[in-house]
Amino acid sequence: MTRLLIIGSLAGELGHAARIASARGAQLTQVEGVTPALERLRGTGADLILADAAHDLPWLLERLAEERIATPLIACGRNADADSVLRAIRAGAREFLPLPPEAELIAAMLQAVTADHEAPIGRDPVMQALLARAGQLARAEASVLITGESGTGKEVLARHIHAASKRARGPFVALNCAALPEALLESELFGHERGAFSGAIAARKGKFEQADRGTLLLDEIGEMDVRLQSKLLRAIQEREVDKLGGTQPVKVDVRILAATNRDLQAEVRAGRFREDLYFRLNVVQLRIPPLRERAGDILPLAEHFAARYAAANGLPSRPLAPAATARLMGHPWPGNVRELENALHRAVLLATGTEIGADAIELGSAPAETTADTPAPAATAPAHPIAALVGRRMEEVERELILETLGRCLGNRTRAAEILGISIRTLRNKLAEYRGQGVAVPLAPGQLPESWRVA
Repeated sequence: MTRLLIIGSLAGELGHAARIASARGAQLTQVEGVTPALERLRGTGADLILADAAHDLPWLLERLAEERIATPLIACGRNADADSVLRAIRAGAREFLPLPPEAELIAAMLQAVTADHEAPIGRDPVMQALLARAGQLARAEASVLITGESGTGKEVLARHIHAASKRARGPFVALNCAALPEALLESELFGHERGAFSGAIAARKGKFEQADRGTLLLDEIGEMDVRLQSKLLRAIQEREVDKLGGTQPVKVDVRILAATNRDLQAEVRAGRFREDLYFRLNVVQLRIPPLRERAGDILPLAEHFAARYAAANGLPSRPLAPAATARLMGHPWPGNVRELENALHRAVLLATGTEIGADAIELGSAPAETTADTPAPAATAPAHPIAALVGRRMEEVERELILETLGRCLGNRTRAAEILGISIRTLRNKLAEYRGQGVAVPLAPGQLPESWRVA
């Protein structure tokens, strides 16, 4: 259920838009201005904001950016409000919703927010067995550790467990533990009081409080700094959190799901992950197999993504040509479901005619394999390839290795960091450094080039 925050009066056309959204399953909260909206977002949060363009939306968007609140905002208005809407778009608003509202347009906007909330698609017997077990575990209260390679759909499975649980009417809150440095991650988890640290301009609830009576997904849990893990363990055991700058603990009722693409047992042995926290999180483990191990899901997923992105882009729904399906089935999918989704999104946009042909399926090259029946080609590289690197600076070699790996991973930061054996935080810092040097960095999946963005 999408948590929708309405900014403005419900008496007019915005109220009509709110009623359409409610009929489509959204859970509504309404405030009259941007200041109470900011207070609401600091507290219970929201999944989407519909805001009357007559309000000072640039001010609100600036505050949201300062406080790292990533809720998308849609500016609503008539053609006469074009200047206000344009200012909001330039300040960071996601979309413009013309008033009076169209039901199908609102449905599409809600669909864009809830795209990752859909039930997992599992036609392959391996995936069907996993989903059956997940459904059985959903009714319990135990913590679940979801493992699998990057791009396999760990958050999708976590949302599926929440939706089938007794907490389904409560909030589902997800936090990527790799996306923030340690100091900010602690604040995001447990919340803070005003003045608790530099930049804490107002009190804010953490993810534990926002997920009260619901489910909290700790994604990329293996990236969490070991010093913060002890505080997380206490919060799980005691069912209470200590806010930064707070004077007393706050009770919470939260079910914990955790996800990782790392081998946490190996991390425990290496001293990078607490053993007691590992056992607390790993009451039950669900491993999502990579896409190459569940070939029966490739075509159902491809058809699903083709239909989704055709609708999202206002294009006719077209079937996959036999040559296209053969191309999809022959690819090893190192980026898993996320790579497949990106490939089908491109294919929908590039396809011509009545079918999606093989020429519209653009795939990354897979590493060649040699078998006993296929002799390896004669080596043409020098006997000591490392000699080609002598005389070059270490920083240059490191940069080329990182960028080449990222390119082969189709821009997937998590997968590239895994291959390179570094944390995703280190990788992001390196990429920011390269951008500052004017070096072109491969885009992340779904990221638009700067030249495409609103000026």
